[in-house]
This record gives sequence, structure tokens and C-alpha cells, in this order.
Amino acid sequence: MAEQSEPLNALIINAGAGRQDAVALGDDIFMSRCVSNLYRVLTSEGDVLVNTGISYNAEENRRRMSAVSSRPIRKIVLTQSHEDHIGGWHAFNAPGVDTIAQANYAHVRGYWGGLRLVMARRSRHLWSQDQTGKVEPQPDPVVTTTFMDSHRFELGGRQFELYSARGGETLDSLIVWMPKERVLFTGNLTGPLFGHVPNLYTLRGDKIRYVQWYLDGVQRVLDLNPEVLITGHGDPIRGAGEIGRQLTRIRDATQYVKDRTWEGMNQGVDLWTLMERISLPPELAVGQGHGKVPWMVRAIWEEHLGWFRYESTTELYDVPPGAVSPDLVELAGGPQPVLDRARRYLEGGRPLQAMHLAEAVLAAAPGSGDALIVKLAATERLLAQCTRENFSETRWLEAEVRHLKAAISAATS
Repeated sequence: MAEQSEPLNALIINAGAGRQDAVALGDDIFMSRCVSNLYRVLTSEGDVLVNTGISYNAEENRRRMSAVSSRPIRKIVLTQSHEDHIGGWHAFNAPGVDTIAQANYAHVRGYWGGLRLVMARRSRHLWSQDQTGKVEPQPDPVVTTTFMDSHRFELGGRQFELYSARGGETLDSLIVWMPKERVLFTGNLTGPLFGHVPNLYTLRGDKIRYVQWYLDGVQRVLDLNPEVLITGHGDPIRGAGEIGRQLTRIRDATQYVKDRTWEGMNQGVDLWTLMERISLPPELAVGQGHGKVPWMVRAIWEEHLGWFRYESTTELYDVPPGAVSPDLVELAGGPQPVLDRARRYLEGGRPLQAMHLAEAVLAAAPGSGDALIVKLAATERLLAQCTRENFSETRWLEAEVRHLKAAISAATS
């Protein structure tokens, strides 16, 4: 893929910034672009809102949606419980509004609430430069209707079918099907970038997303055979043939990675080798802007076999490998020969090996300016090599470059 100045995710999530109008999608459906889009479906007896956007854009989203309909909102459907889907709920809720979520909603909100501080720290480290507003804590939506696998309702002669899609970004993910119109809202079942491999594990941190549940969710969408696919981000995808073609390739690419990972596990191939070796064949080569194939391999491995890899007894105990890095640096004759080797790795185009050695020196001599400089060079090399396609990888490396430059400045001042 040709190098691009910004990952596609960054462009999509900021598409709703500023004052703008809701977008008519046809079939009396309107979209307000946001970090994650929200949609208003008009009916003669009141309207259905699919998702509510992020908290700091709530008033602007309400203004946009109020301009397209004067009827009351009767139903709010939350396709998952991440903040960018539920944060604006308070701006749209009113007495008598039925808020609908999948039955795992309370569980997901429970652990997100309990881990809010660490999740926020990690999110800021990765994505602070992309967030256009400050997420202020809001009361969680009061869910009035939940369901386990499916739920149906009719409003103003329009039919809505809701199905669990627990293989999406959260265990409470759901999809919304309008059978007469053959319109399907998938939320973030396929991530923010349609047509890309799934992100089975997010660098921000969350539960691993089970690969078979993801495959089941994609197959459920394929079986419905929609004419219009409305996702959580970006513009709708139109045409049953095009939707089916892209979803089939996503499904088959994911199945391929799962199958090759299982084969390697059964053959006794170690995780690191599988992460290096497994790649998609040309006919299944899809985007990796949200997830990455080696990350998928590791997520599938750890989903099925867990964190103990049968490589070392030390995996069972509380002394990490880095605990003996100072000893190894001392045995090597001190930091200088270790950093000399690291620089040779850099010159040979092996930045990860250079980074391991630089980090060993930093364990022995915290704040070492020379080691920080080597680590910065290795990080910049990785950033240059990554093509900037994958959002999380790009933002992580950029954040590390900023932190390392600040640490070098402090160490050398």
C-alpha cells in the first residue's frame, strides 16, 4: 500500500468535527457524522435513533438531528457500549423513550467503569492528537430493554430486527436490520474501516475478541443479504453484490488466519514464528488499518491456549526477563558494547533487535542518554517502515517518539 500522510481511521473519526448538517441516506434515514456516527430513522409515529455519538459533540448532534425531524424520538438503539456510541445519550433521552441494548451491556459497562482510569491513560497515550474534544464523564444510559440473541419491534409501519453480534468490538455489540428496506446497521462489527481485517485485540487494552464469534457475526450479515450496509464510521456501502463480495473476503481472510494459526499450534510452532510467517495470500489481501495479521495470530493463540507458552518455567513466576538485564549488560562489559551491537543492528535494518538491546541498557542505567538515542532511532525506523496504514501502530510509534525525545532532552540538559 502506498504511504499516506494520515491513517484512514484518523480522517474518518474527525469527519464530523465542527458545525455541519445531517446527511440524508435515503429511506428517510439521516446520518450525523461523529467519532462514531449516529443515525435517525424517521417514522410516522416517532423516530428511532441508532447510537448517540460522543459526549462532547452531543449538542451539535442534537441540533443536526432536530433539523431533519420534529417528531419525538421513541427508541434509542445502542449498537455497543463504547463512549463514542453512547456518550450523547443524555442529549436525546426523554420521558417515555425506550433505550435498547444487548443483554451484556451491564457487564461491559461494569468493567469499563471499573477500569476507567487505566483505559483513559492508555487512550490518551495513543490518540490524544486525534481527539477534538474532552470526554467529560456522563451518567451511563438507562437501558430499558435488553435481549440476548434477538429483538423485534415495529414503529410507524417500519420493522426493526435486532441481533446480537458479540464478535464485534464488545460483547454487547448488536446489528439492526430493516427487512423491508434491506438496510442493515452494523455498528462496529467490522471495525471503523470496512473491508479490513478485524482488530481482535486493541492496543488500548480490552478483552480479546473471539475469532469464531467474529466469523459468526460476519456470516449473519451475509445471510441477511443487505442492499445497504450502514457502519459505525464512514459512508454506507451500497449494492448487495458489492457488500457480499467484501464481506466474503473479510470472512475468508479471517478464517485463513485462524486456520493457519491452529495448524501451527498443532505442529508445535512457537508464537513468534507464527506471527512472522503467517500472511494473507494475494486473493485474500485486505486492508490492515485497524487490525494486523500478526496481532490476529497472537490474539487467536492466547484466546485458545492462554498466556503460558511452554517456553520457559519463568513464565509461571513473578520475575520478568528484564530483571536480569542489568546482569547481562554487566557481563557484556557495560553499556557501551551493548549499544555498539545495537547500532550495528540498526545499520543492518533490524530495529527491533536494536530496541531490545537499548532497553536492556536502560534497565541497567535508567535515563541513559545514549540508550535513549538508540531506542529513538529504532522507533523512528519502525515508524518509517509501517506505511502509516494501521492507526494504532502509527499512533503508538508517534507517541513513543515524542516521549523519547522529551526523555533525551531531560537526560542531556
